[in-house]
Amino acid sequence: MQDFRPEQVINGTFGQLWIDDMYMAEVTGLEAKVSIEKQEVNQVGTLAKGYKVTGVDCKGTAKFNKVTSYFINLMSDNLKAGKTTTCTIISKLADPESNGAERIKFTGCTFDELTLANWEAKKLGEESVPFSFTGWEVLDSI
Repeated sequence: MQDFRPEQVINGTFGQLWIDDMYMAEVTGLEAKVSIEKQEVNQVGTLAKGYKVTGVDCKGTAKFNKVTSYFINLMSDNLKAGKTTTCTIISKLADPESNGAERIKFTGCTFDELTLANWEAKKLGEESVPFSFTGWEVLDSI
C-alpha cells in the first residue's frame, strides 16, 4: 500500500456542482450511489451462496443553501403538465492539496420530489433534493 500525507485527503469544501451547465454556487453537499441488484444463484458442491448481478439502482441527493426558487421554477410547470424534468448533473471535487480532481457526469437525472416550502424561525434555509439517474461517466479521476 502506498503512503499518503494527511493533507491529501479530499475536503468536500472544494466540491462544485452543475445542473445542465448551470453552476450551483449554493451547493453544500452531494452523494450519488449505484446500488447493485443481485439474484441468488444455487450451486451444487459448495455451501457458499453465489450471486448474479441483474440490475442497478442509481440514486443521489444534492444539498443546497436555500437561496432561490430554482427547483420550483425548474420542475413545477412540468409536474403540473404530467411531464418529467430530466437533466445532467456534473460533480467536481478538487481540493488543492489532493492528488488531482474527480469529476463525475450523471446523465438521465430526474428528481424524486419537489419541496414547495420548508422553513423554521431562526434557522437558515436548506434544501435536500433527491434524484435518480440512468448513467454516469467518470470525466476525471484521482
